[in-house]
Amino acid sequence: MKAPRDPAALARVGGLLLATVVLWPLAVIGEFRPWVLFEAQNLRVMGGFLGGFLPPASGGEFLAYLGQATIETLAMASAGIALAFVVAVPLAVATTQALSISRLGPGPGRRRGELLRAGLRILLVVLRGIPELVWALLFVRVLGLGPAAGVLALGLTYGGMLAKVYAEILESGDQRPARALLEAGGSRLQALCYGLLPGVAQELTSYTVYRWECAVRASVVMGFVGAGGLGQLMDQSMKMLNGGEAASILLTFLALVLAADALSAFFRRQLGEAGTAGHAAALGPLPLAILASLGGAVLASFAWLDLGLGALLSRAAAASIADFFASFWPLDLSAGWLWKVGQGALETLAISVLGTLLATVCALLLALPASGRHGALLEQATRFVLNALRSVPELVWATLMALAAGLGPFAGILALALHTSGVLGRLFAEALQNAPATPRDALLEAGTPAGVAFLYGSLPTVTPQLLAYALYRWEMNIRMAAILGFVGAGGLGQLLYVELSLFHQAQASTVIAAMLLLSVAVDAASASLRRRLG
Repeated sequence: MKAPRDPAALARVGGLLLATVVLWPLAVIGEFRPWVLFEAQNLRVMGGFLGGFLPPASGGEFLAYLGQATIETLAMASAGIALAFVVAVPLAVATTQALSISRLGPGPGRRRGELLRAGLRILLVVLRGIPELVWALLFVRVLGLGPAAGVLALGLTYGGMLAKVYAEILESGDQRPARALLEAGGSRLQALCYGLLPGVAQELTSYTVYRWECAVRASVVMGFVGAGGLGQLMDQSMKMLNGGEAASILLTFLALVLAADALSAFFRRQLGEAGTAGHAAALGPLPLAILASLGGAVLASFAWLDLGLGALLSRAAAASIADFFASFWPLDLSAGWLWKVGQGALETLAISVLGTLLATVCALLLALPASGRHGALLEQATRFVLNALRSVPELVWATLMALAAGLGPFAGILALALHTSGVLGRLFAEALQNAPATPRDALLEAGTPAGVAFLYGSLPTVTPQLLAYALYRWEMNIRMAAILGFVGAGGLGQLLYVELSLFHQAQASTVIAAMLLLSVAVDAASASLRRRLG
C-alpha cells in the first residue's frame, strides 16, 4: 500500500524557498551572526557583567532612589495617559464617521467635513507613527531633563493611538440612535453622549486601561533619553556596569509589569461583569469606584511630578519651542544623506523582520508548555519565563545584547526577539488553550503520535490567529526597531541619536521622516497580509 502524502508539501517547500530568498539579504543587512555569542571574548564580558548581578543591590540609599524612580514612572504613565485622553477625545469625535452629519445626505458642508477628517487622520498618523522615545528626545532638548518630556511624549503618541481606536470603536457600535438624534436636529455632542457612548462605554474604558498598562512600560523606556523614572536610573547603572543595581531595577520592572497586568485584567474583568449584568452605563459600583480612584491617582501624579506645564503656555516658551521645531525645516535631501538614511531604514526593517520572526518561533515553542499540555508545574514555570522576558524593556535587552554580541543591528534583533517572545508566547498559549480539541483527539484515537496530531490537528486551527498576532507585533516592532539604535543597536535610531547630539536638525528631520514613512509602510503591509489571511 502506498504511503499517504501530504498534499500541501509542495506548497510548503515553495514557501520555504521564497522565504529564504527574501530573508537572506535581510540577514546580511542585519549582520545576523549567532555564532558571535559563543566567542570566548564575548562570553567573558557577558559572564563578568551578569556575575555582577548577584546579589541585587539592597543598600538603603539606593532603595530610596529606586522607590522614588518607581513612583515617578507610575506618575509619568498616569499623567501621560490622561494628557493622551484629552488629546484623543476631540480628535476621535472629529474624525469618526459615526457623528458625521454629512452622512445624512449631500450638502454644502459635506466636502469641508471630508477634507477636515482627512487632514486630522494624517495628523493621527504622524502622532502615532513617530515613536514616543523620539518625541521624548525632542522634548528633552526643549525642556531639559525630567519627566515633563516623557509626559508630553506619551500624550502625543498615545493621543494618536487612542484617537484612532476610539473612532473605530464608535463606528463599530450601533449608530442608529445617534443618527436619529442628528436627524431630529440634535447636536453632535448630544448624539455622542446619548446615542453612541451608552453602547460602547465598556469597550472604550477597557481599551484606555489597557493603554495605561502599555504606558507604564513606555515610561520606563523613555527614561533612557533623560525623561526620568526607572529608565533613567537603569541607564545610569548600565553605563557604570553596576550589575547589582541593574538586577534590583530589573526585579522592579518585573514586579511593576505584573502588577500593572493584574490591575488592568481585574478592571477589564469588572467591566465585563458589569456589562453582562446590564448596568446602565456598563459600569457597576466597583468599577465606578476604581474609576474615581484612577482619577485621584492622575491628579496626584501631576502634583507629584510638578511638571510646570503652565510655563509652556507663556509667549516666550511658545516662541522658543516654535524656533526649535522650525530649525528642523527644510529636510536634508542631499543624495549622500538620503543614501545613508536609506541604509539605516533597511537595517531597521531587517531588525524588525528578523526579530519578529525569531520571536514567533521561540514563542510557539514556549507556548506549548505554557498552554498546560505538559503539566501544571511546567505551565507555571514557563509562564514565569514569558513574564520575565516581556517585563524587561527592549532597550534594556539591547544594552545587554550589545555586551554579548557587540554594537550593531544584531544586538537589536536579539533584543526584539527576547522581549517579543514573552509577549507572543503569552498570546500563543491562550490561543492554543482555546483551540478546539476535536481534530487532535480524532488523530490521537487513530493512533497518530502526539507531535503529528498537534501539527495536523491543533496547529492548523490556530495558525491564522497566531500569524495575525505576529503581524500586529511586527507593526509595533518596526517602531521599536527604529529607536534601538539609541543604545548602539544600529538602524535609524543610531543615526537620529548622533545627529541630534550634534545639533544637525535638518539631517535629524530626514531620519524622523524616514521613521514615519517606514512605520506607515509596515502598517499597510501588515494590514494587507492580515486581510489575505482572514
